[in-house]
Amino acid sequence: MSPKVDFNYRLSWNLFLIVSGSLLQALGYKGIAAMHGFVPSGLFGLAALIEYNGGLLDAGVWYLLLNIPMFVLGYLYIGRRFLGYSFVAMLVVALAYSLLPLELPITDQLYAAVSFGVLSGSGAGIVLRSLGSNGGLDVVAVILNQRFNIGVGKTYFLFNLLLFSCSFASLDTDLVIASLIAAFVASVCIEYSLSLFSQRKLCLIISPRSDAIAAQIMAKLRIGATFLEGTGAYKKEPRRVLMVVTNNIQLKRLEEITFTTDPHSLFIVENTFTVIGSTFSRRKIY
Repeated sequence: MSPKVDFNYRLSWNLFLIVSGSLLQALGYKGIAAMHGFVPSGLFGLAALIEYNGGLLDAGVWYLLLNIPMFVLGYLYIGRRFLGYSFVAMLVVALAYSLLPLELPITDQLYAAVSFGVLSGSGAGIVLRSLGSNGGLDVVAVILNQRFNIGVGKTYFLFNLLLFSCSFASLDTDLVIASLIAAFVASVCIEYSLSLFSQRKLCLIISPRSDAIAAQIMAKLRIGATFLEGTGAYKKEPRRVLMVVTNNIQLKRLEEITFTTDPHSLFIVENTFTVIGSTFSRRKIY
């Protein structure tokens, strides 16, 4: 019997994320950005800028052509599975933009910029939840990060800085500012899409009754806990700090257990995004 494949690694699930996210992006690019002349961020933005400045081909075709050197580099330096999924995402965006009659009747420029940011950012975030990427600049950013420890955010910042500087030189100022608004909204939506269903709460509980609290947590919430050895700074007395990782749904129940057991407990909560291992999510292997 073949070993059970983790749901996040299944081909069907990853293709679903990639295709649905890419179609959302294409809807934003073709249905809003192209109608208003907005410049998207990333490599598709360069493709759009070429089209706006008299390119013989549409942005979808330019995007395919600009991706050729990116995927050649990716083939040499990145895992084949990551590259294959990223290629599908790039292909869906390019073909949907070039072939599908996508149009959203939004006339106000500000509303259009915000709507475009929401669609493109949400779509990009959905794709990034898969084992691939959106292609284009993502591929180069991953290579630079793996080989030279250059942050992915820095690569995007420098590229977009150059892209929007060129846009100011060749396009109407209002259009470029609207494009910047869309890029900001998109970045927020990407972060939200990535954190959806993945955000966890890291709780530190300091109490002389930490053993009783831990027993209640494991019995009622059926989640694990870890004791950390600490020392009080004032009295120099040893203390056991209880560390628990939970989600938003169980957080209130955890708080109730803590203060019901010891009303004088110190209860500290921190937001955390990446929790890998044990009963939580597995590390993505690209």
